Amino acid sequence: QVQLVESGGGLVQPGGSLQLSCAAAGFTFRTYYMNWYRQAPGKERELVASIAPRGDTDYADSVKGRFAISRDNAENAVYLQLNNLQLEDTGVYFCNAKRTVWGVKETNYWGQGTQVTVSS
Repeated sequence: QVQLVESGGGLVQPGGSLQLSCAAAGFTFRTYYMNWYRQAPGKERELVASIAPRGDTDYADSVKGRFAISRDNAENAVYLQLNNLQLEDTGVYFCNAKRTVWGVKETNYWGQGTQVTVSS
């Protein structure tokens, strides 16, 4: 059974920090790209950060310098450190695992989402 279990969301004031965690099971974690997406009400889902199996990272321009994605392949876990949070960071954050096999088949797994609310 594939599982992506998220934790760490909550309410924080502008300028504050949170760390989101995603614990994975049921697939070969180390071979998957791991991603964090977020979605605010009335907005499209947005890719926030990605980390490759070996650790290369990429970020949306809006969060560069503030967020950091990391993974622990031994523990099948991915994290997102959110620093200097702003009101526009509010949304539901989703953990995603993705693998494309020779461009033929794309596999996506999703977590349940965790709410991050930034409010003054």
